[in-house]
Amino acid sequence: MLKIKNLLFAFLFLVPQFFFAQYTDVINSNRPGETMSAYAVGKSVIQGEIGVYGIKEKHDLLDYDATGFGTDLTVRYGAFFEQLEFILDVQYQMENFDTPYTSYKKNNFRQTVLGAKYLIYDPYKNYKKEANIYSYKANHSFQWRELIPAVSIFAGANFVGADNPYYFSPNGDISPKVALVTQNLFGGGRWVFVTNIIADYIGTDYPSYGYILTLTHGFNDKWSGFVENQGYKSDFYSDAIVRGGAAYLLSPNMQVDASISTNFKNTPSILYGGVGFSWRYDGWYKEKQIANKNKEKAKKNSDNKDEKVDYQEKERKRKAKYE
Repeated sequence: MLKIKNLLFAFLFLVPQFFFAQYTDVINSNRPGETMSAYAVGKSVIQGEIGVYGIKEKHDLLDYDATGFGTDLTVRYGAFFEQLEFILDVQYQMENFDTPYTSYKKNNFRQTVLGAKYLIYDPYKNYKKEANIYSYKANHSFQWRELIPAVSIFAGANFVGADNPYYFSPNGDISPKVALVTQNLFGGGRWVFVTNIIADYIGTDYPSYGYILTLTHGFNDKWSGFVENQGYKSDFYSDAIVRGGAAYLLSPNMQVDASISTNFKNTPSILYGGVGFSWRYDGWYKEKQIANKNKEKAKKNSDNKDEKVDYQEKERKRKAKYE
């Protein structure tokens, strides 16, 4: 396993990552990384992100091996404002544990989070970059504005049943989760850096504090790749994980992805690999856009008609004056 991890470590830092923003012409998926982007999917847009993954764990101190698989589902819905989205994040996991003396299984919902994310600052709002028709270099050079991140806040709650084997706190049936999300665009959006600062299981016996750093790059209109570092610390469990993978755009509203994750300790050592699919429905959003455009067009035509009538009336009065 150590050899596999060394190869994976080298791979993760040679592969770049991917990104999307608020409502875009193509799907804005958080997969296959674990970070939340700062931007929402768009008002009235509904989006599903689902994946399956395999697990391999080995704990040298407790002397067990574990294998299994899991599935995760995220449903995102933009409502009320362009900057706001509601999020349901569910993860179900099944594992087989083998020790020198016994074998047992563990399966249940590892995570159920319901919350909302709101974009509180967008550095590109009301900003339009002027193209320099005389200089290619000027159009593609570093812009100081790129250092200013978009900022969002997430607030939600964990829901865990008392007989859940992943339930580790006697007073943690429902516990708050909050996160600060920042996102920088570099190179005209070809590179994106996202950070999540997270406080989880707040108020329980084992609150957890962590971060996720994700670097993203789009190679072309279809392919993108990512690298990610995630760390969390609590009295119950602490770890640091690196993750990497790629995504492929099937259509403006569909994406497939694959990723692999590992850590660098043996209590336990972990190796995860998974694939996923993202899909969105933006028909309501487009219908609203078309309705707004038709309304603006009708108003413009009405204004032009009124101007024409005014002009004709002025011309009639002018001619009558000299007759």
